[in-house]
Amino acid sequence: MNIKIRHEEEKDYYRVLEIARDAFWNLYFPGAVEHYVVHKIRNHPDFIKELSFVIEVDNTIEGAIFYTKSAIVTKEGKVPTISFGPVFISPRYHRRGLGKKLISYSIEQAKKNGYRAILTLGYDYHYAIYGFKSGINYHISMDDGKYLHGLLVLPLFENALNGISGYASFSDVYEVDDQEVEEFDKIFPPKVKEVLPCQKEYEEACALIDE
Repeated sequence: MNIKIRHEEEKDYYRVLEIARDAFWNLYFPGAVEHYVVHKIRNHPDFIKELSFVIEVDNTIEGAIFYTKSAIVTKEGKVPTISFGPVFISPRYHRRGLGKKLISYSIEQAKKNGYRAILTLGYDYHYAIYGFKSGINYHISMDDGKYLHGLLVLPLFENALNGISGYASFSDVYEVDDQEVEEFDKIFPPKVKEVLPCQKEYEEACALIDE
């Protein structure tokens, strides 16, 4: 495979949305919202364009990663951090190492650009290989004070989070309205919404708390 990672261009927009929709469809719940989130991110003030990339296989886009501004809210104020998501690979290329290449490349670029830390939400077994650990290891909780097992943190340089504790604050770009998603989805070919076992697994994972 001839693999290339580059920044997204306007001509790529629809293709990237298609892949996002296919990658997440019925994964976490019936249907998907991630393609609409990508659409919103592109014009949002929290979008970090310099860290957002597409990955090509033989000159065809097969995945992408998007970064936004986030923060750790402490008693003294906000400590700037960054977050990625959605990150996705075309289903036909799952388990071929493309996601790992894309995430690893973006992390290295974030380090070069001097960012402090990455916060994300997800399954720990997906991200431990990059050095992510549960927020409880860094005294970083959700805004309700609970240490959600799926809140994952990666310092980008030595002692980056020393003396810092608080809660994670993510961009409001991830907040979506179901009716807006339904309307946006009409620009794509119809897909069937289904209830699948993986959705129950996701629901249970979202409820796991580290003590």
